[in-house]
Amino acid sequence: MKTCSGKASNGFGWRRCAVLAIGILSTNTATAEDATVLPLDHSHQFVERLNAADDEYVVNLIPNADAAAWIADKAPRFDCPSTRFVETFYFRWWTLRKHIKQTPDGRVLTEFITPVSHAGAHNTISCALGHHIAEARWLRDQSLLDEYLHFWLRGGPIAGPQPHLHKFSSWLAAAINQRRLATGDDAFATDLLDDLVADYERWEDERQLPSGLFWQHDVKDGMEESISGGRRVQNIRPTINSYMVGNAEAIAELARLAGRDDLAHTYQQKTETLKALAVEAMWDSEAKCFKVRLENGELSGAREEIGYIPWLFGLATDEHAVAWKQTQDREGFWAPRGLTTAERRHPEFRSHGVGTCEWDGAVWPFATSQTLGGMANVLRGPEQPYVTRRDYFEHLLRYAESHHKDGAAYIGEYHDEVTGDWLITGPKERRSRYYNHSTFCDLVITGLVGVTPMDGDQIRVSPLLPEDSWDWFCLDGLPYRGRELTVVWDRAGTMYGLKPGLTLLCDGEVLAHADTLTELNAQLPPKAAKDRTP
Repeated sequence: MKTCSGKASNGFGWRRCAVLAIGILSTNTATAEDATVLPLDHSHQFVERLNAADDEYVVNLIPNADAAAWIADKAPRFDCPSTRFVETFYFRWWTLRKHIKQTPDGRVLTEFITPVSHAGAHNTISCALGHHIAEARWLRDQSLLDEYLHFWLRGGPIAGPQPHLHKFSSWLAAAINQRRLATGDDAFATDLLDDLVADYERWEDERQLPSGLFWQHDVKDGMEESISGGRRVQNIRPTINSYMVGNAEAIAELARLAGRDDLAHTYQQKTETLKALAVEAMWDSEAKCFKVRLENGELSGAREEIGYIPWLFGLATDEHAVAWKQTQDREGFWAPRGLTTAERRHPEFRSHGVGTCEWDGAVWPFATSQTLGGMANVLRGPEQPYVTRRDYFEHLLRYAESHHKDGAAYIGEYHDEVTGDWLITGPKERRSRYYNHSTFCDLVITGLVGVTPMDGDQIRVSPLLPEDSWDWFCLDGLPYRGRELTVVWDRAGTMYGLKPGLTLLCDGEVLAHADTLTELNAQLPPKAAKDRTP
């Protein structure tokens, strides 16, 4: 039975709906209607405010007038004590929706809202493709990503890849595999296996050195004007080498699923070989961080935020965790308005000017997304003294707070690390606004709330929210492997009609509960008869 408590959330006046008739660890399953903890229109008043502040100078497939209905129908819902944080969560779905474009080649996602000269067909750019997949895998309509991935891998000449796919480095295979874990659609992912093998081999032809490592221009990583690199310099970078480890490992995993054991063995060997080479080449044992190795064979003299990417793809081990001290160091990467892209103590910090996409220190959401993803992996690994759940939470809050300009929600390309001012101004600001180049909702779902995609019918929730912070949150309506999940943290048990503590529900059925913010593991129930497909 669904009831409403009548309490207002975040000053917006909606009435909170709570599931009251479900006993903790009960075997009773609620109806689809009762499975809703937050009302389906939870985002509506946020969207009304976003629409009111927007002049909508570009309209793609879904106009602002349909944004509230689209978010309610397609996106998960989130609630917590911070109005700004909740607004940012819905703002990011609102902006992603702006970038969905219907084309003769299917639906695609753009990066810039207006046409740019370095884009390919339909104004698409591959730089943030991995981020697009990570964020959009949590939508209920996965046909969007199906079409988008077919566009990139089979929408080019002779049903091959788009010509501009390799204009930027990419963790495409790794992102597809991570998407598969969330959706449960193994068939779609394994159907792309030969495309992904061909893509990997093309990278080997284009960027692999005789040593087995990969090189890249910083601009082709989407990270131009860096301290360590240059637009024409061919350096061994933590970016592309980490991505290629992740891609090789994903291909090996997909090959095993497809029963292609020889291919799986080949790519597992590639994974382990490149991993060892990359660590040996890029770990600076004196500076205690991963660095760029320059064309002259020396390591760069700068610590850069890209040195945390190895934690996203399993290159780093326990001995490397000391690198994370620098994220808390005020002369390292910590700044009042976010994590910097280079260490603040370096003499060339913020020395390349402003307005030309500099990666010499200013805060880029693209990099923040990667670093917080890596930090989450560290926090779920062996115990270490360098970063805590509190550190992760505070960095995520700063990231959420950065989504603002002139009193309204905003996302651009990059911003000042002290003032928070967005650094693309003037006429170019029109293209920079709504920049689709990072994740946020995925960090909330997999990091803060801790939903950890897994193979099979298992679910793990491992929140990174510190015990001494928010008294409550709710992530509701999260599509996961053909079901819908709800994760509720309610310290006092007064917000959502559930017992005090952390509760995991699937399609309205309580699967697991704990009194504290701890890890939950559970077996998923069978999928509802109405939907037997992933």
